[in-house]
Amino acid sequence: MNKNIVILISGGGSNMAAIVQAAQKGRWRERFGARVATVISNKAEAGGLAWAREHHIPTASFDHKAYASREAFDAALMTEIDRYQPGLVVLAGFMRILTPGFVQHYEGRLVNIHPSLLPAFPGLHTHQRAIDAGCRFGGCTVHRVTAELDHGEYLDQAVVPILPGDTAQTLAARVLTQEHLIYPRVVERLLAA
Repeated sequence: MNKNIVILISGGGSNMAAIVQAAQKGRWRERFGARVATVISNKAEAGGLAWAREHHIPTASFDHKAYASREAFDAALMTEIDRYQPGLVVLAGFMRILTPGFVQHYEGRLVNIHPSLLPAFPGLHTHQRAIDAGCRFGGCTVHRVTAELDHGEYLDQAVVPILPGDTAQTLAARVLTQEHLIYPRVVERLLAA
């Protein structure tokens, strides 16, 4: 398997940064021949792009609003991604629902992290939904991406207690610390396989 990693982001890119730092610390290039080849965003102003450039990682951005359809956007995105012949395409806070054609094109190579203990609370507003449901625990799940939203094979999960008085923001902050641990761990495991 080619070991190039392409990371897709929409915002600050903290999970992307955690993966890049794990790659450096874990010597992924020497051990697996793996590197983060590029970081791509659907938002030119995404903070994670600046962070990636500061760390000498090529970046690109594609404004999804500039395309006539979801399919046209995904086609442009695939063309850019395929330039790097990725072994893994890592969704790290990429806030776009991908078309079935895109998902099929990267089948087996496409992973995502979701801020809930799937299968509970797929989609958006996961932390508030968990609090509103009276859950005692929240967490995050790394999973393979399939055409069905947030339903691919689970690769790892981390559990975070929901504390009395938690808000969606306080819970999200605690879950994010766990995301930064489990996402790089899963990527390394996939590279080593």
